[in-house]
Amino acid sequence: MRTDPIARELVLVGGGHAHVAVLKRFGMTPVPGVRVTLISEGSVAPYSGMLPGLIAGHYTWDQAHIELRPLCHQAGAQFYAGSVCGLDLPNGRVICHGRPPVRFDVLSINTGSTPRLGEVPGAAEFSLPVKPVGAFLEGWAGIVAEVRSRAVESATYRLVVVGGGAGGVELLLSTRFRLLKELSEARGGRLKVECHLISQANPVPANHPSGVQRRLMRLLNRDDIHLHLGRRAAAVEARRVRCDDGSEIAFDALLWATDAGPPAWIRVSGLATDSSGFIAVKSTLQSESHPYVFAAGDVASIRDLPRPKSGVYAVRQGAPLALNLRRHLLGLPLQPYWPQKLSLALISTGNRYAIASRGSWSLEGAWLWRIKDRIDRRWMEGYQRAPMRPRPEPSDLWSRVNPGEGMVAANRPSANRPAMRCGGCGAKVGADILRRVLGRLRPARHPDIVVGLEAPDDAAALQWPEGSLLVQSTDFFRTFLNDPYLVGKIAATHALSDVVAKGAVPHSALAVAVLPHGAEAAVEEQLFQLLSGAADVLGEEKVALIGGHTGEGLEMAIGFTINAATKPGRWLGKGGLRGGEVLLLTKALGTGVILAADMHGRAPGRSVDAAVESMLESPRVAVECLLRHGATACTDVTGFGFAGHLAEMLEASGKAARIELESLPAIPGAIEAFRLGMASTMQGTNARGRRWMDRGDAHTRHPSFPLLFDPQTSGGLLAGVPSAQAAACLEELHKAGFAAAARVGEVEDRGVNAPPIRLA
Repeated sequence: MRTDPIARELVLVGGGHAHVAVLKRFGMTPVPGVRVTLISEGSVAPYSGMLPGLIAGHYTWDQAHIELRPLCHQAGAQFYAGSVCGLDLPNGRVICHGRPPVRFDVLSINTGSTPRLGEVPGAAEFSLPVKPVGAFLEGWAGIVAEVRSRAVESATYRLVVVGGGAGGVELLLSTRFRLLKELSEARGGRLKVECHLISQANPVPANHPSGVQRRLMRLLNRDDIHLHLGRRAAAVEARRVRCDDGSEIAFDALLWATDAGPPAWIRVSGLATDSSGFIAVKSTLQSESHPYVFAAGDVASIRDLPRPKSGVYAVRQGAPLALNLRRHLLGLPLQPYWPQKLSLALISTGNRYAIASRGSWSLEGAWLWRIKDRIDRRWMEGYQRAPMRPRPEPSDLWSRVNPGEGMVAANRPSANRPAMRCGGCGAKVGADILRRVLGRLRPARHPDIVVGLEAPDDAAALQWPEGSLLVQSTDFFRTFLNDPYLVGKIAATHALSDVVAKGAVPHSALAVAVLPHGAEAAVEEQLFQLLSGAADVLGEEKVALIGGHTGEGLEMAIGFTINAATKPGRWLGKGGLRGGEVLLLTKALGTGVILAADMHGRAPGRSVDAAVESMLESPRVAVECLLRHGATACTDVTGFGFAGHLAEMLEASGKAARIELESLPAIPGAIEAFRLGMASTMQGTNARGRRWMDRGDAHTRHPSFPLLFDPQTSGGLLAGVPSAQAAACLEELHKAGFAAAARVGEVEDRGVNAPPIRLA
C-alpha cells in the first residue's frame, strides 16, 4: 500500500508490449507522487512473438499471455478494464465506452493497430480479423472445433487468408499446421484442408532478403496451398471472396491479415499524425503536437526513423519509453531512442521450424525454432513472474512533481518531515472537491425526495409512502480492486442486496467514502470514479443518492446506507423455510478466494473478470423471480459464507438442510485457487461453522468443501422455493442471465441432536 500523496496522474492506454515494460519499471522504481493507471480492453495481453505457436498448438493460452492485473498490482498501478473511444486533450481526459472519463496529466498510448476492414465491403461481416488478438483467438477456437466435428466427412474445408507479408504467411502456415494436426488425430478422419492466400503483392515483403523469399515460397508451393498473387480482395459475401480481377474464391473460414491502421479515434483526437493516421512522435517517443502525450509500438510513427510495424520494435521501445516518461514527470531532459537499423527476424512456419534473417543472410531449421522458443519464453518469464522491489517512502522528489499543488507549503512533506494529516472533521474531503464531483454526477431522481443532492443541506429529507415499512441496511468495506469505478459499482450492488433479499424495493441511499490524501485534482478524480460507479448502479435500480460523508484515510473505502420500502405481507425473512422445499442459489461462489488470489498476484485475469461479472449481477431481478415462484425465505450470501448464512436461515426456521456439494456452483478458477493455498482472511473464522454439519472425511476432502466458508462480496441470494415450482424458477433465473444459478439442496425437518446441515 502506497503512503505518498498523489499529485499527478500517468495514464497508459493499451496493454501493449511497451507498456508492460513501463509497468514493471515503474513498479521497481516508482516516481513519488505519481499514480499510474492502465486502461486496457482485456485483463490479459497476448505476446505477438508466441502467437503463431499458440495458433499452431505449441503453446497453451496461459503461456502466450501476460496477466495485466497482477502486473498492475505489483507495480502499485490501477487497472481499468475499458475500451477507449476518444481523447479530450484540452481537459486531460481519456473518453471510454461505458465508464466515466479518466483524468490524466501525462498520457502514453500503446494500443497496437487493427486491420482496415472498412475498405472492403463485407469484410467486417464475414471475415475473422487477426486483430484484436483476443477476438481472433475466440474465433479461431471455433474454427478448430468445427474442423474437429467435421473430421469424418468426405469433403474439403477451405481456409482463406487475405493479406501477405511475414504476418500473413506465418498465419497461413500456423493455421494449416493446426488443422492438419487435428485431422491426423481424428479417428477415421476424411476431411481435407485446402488453404488459399490472397496477396496483392509478393507474399514476402521486400525488406526481407531474397533468401527468405525463396525459402518461404518453397513452403508455400505445396499441393494444398493455392496462391492468388497480384490480386486484391474487392468484396466479401457469405462463403465467397470476390477479387478485383473478377475471380471468386469459396471459403469455409476467412482470416483477414491485411495492412493494419490505427484506432479510428486517433484520427480525430487532435494529435499530430502521419499520412497513414498513426501518431507522429519524436525520437523521444513524445508526440509532435502535445508534449504531455507519448506513444509507442504499432500505433506510433517516428517520422525520421521509419521502421516496420513489428512486435520486435514495440518490445525494444519499452525501456526508452519508461525512461522518458519518468524524466518528463521529473522535469528532466528527454533522451532520444535510436531503433536498430537491422533486427533478427524469426518467422515460424507452423511445424516447430523457423526461418531467420538479419541483413542479407538467412537460415532455416528446427534449431532456429528452438532458439526462438527460448527467447520468447525468457521474455515472458520476466512478466509472468516479475519481482518488484518495495515501494520507497516519499522523499524530497515530491518537490519536483507539481510542487505544492493542493497543499499548504508549511505542511508539504520532505525527506525529514512527512506531511501531518489531521483527524476528526479535519480529515474531511475539501468542500470544493465535493462540490465539483457532485456537479459532474447525474444521480437518479425520486419524487419523494424533499431535500437531496439537487439542493444539498446538512441532512436529507424524504416523504415516506403511507402504509409502507421502512427497511434499512448499512454496508461498508475497504477497496479490493484497483479500479475505483468498479469498486463503486460492486459496493452499491452489494449494499442493495440486503434489502432486496427481504423483498423490499430500494428507495434512496446515503454514501460514506474514504479517500487517500493527495493533491486536489487526484482526490477529485478518485472520488468521481468511485461515486460514478455507485451512481450508475443506483440509477439503473431507480434509487436516489441523497447524501453522505467523505473523509481521508490510508486507503480507499466505501459504504452505503440503503432506505427501502415494503408492504408487511411481502417480507421475505430468514425464518420461513419449510420442510421439503428446494434451496436455490442465484450466483456462483468463490469471490473471496479469487479476490485473495488477486491480491497475491495469483488469480488469472479470466477468473477475476468472471468474479466481477458475478458481483455486478442485479439482486432485484433474481428476487422478483423467486417471489413469482413462491419463495418463502431468502437471504443474501455475503461475508459469513454460504454455510454461515444458511445456518442463520435454518436456526430461524427450526429446520435442517441437505446440501449437495457437487451442485455448488463455483466461479471459474475458485477451486484451483484453493488448491494453490489461497484463501480469504475470513475463511478461517467462517470455517468454525463446521460444527453445524456432519463431518464425514469424504466430504471435507471434496474440492467444493472450502466454498462453503468462502466470504462473498455481492454474493447470490439463497432461497427456499416449493419443490413443485423449483425447476420453473431455476429455468427463469437462467433466462434472466443468472447462468450459474443452481439447486444446491433441500430443506428437511430437524432431528433431535442432529446437526442442521447434512452434506451429500
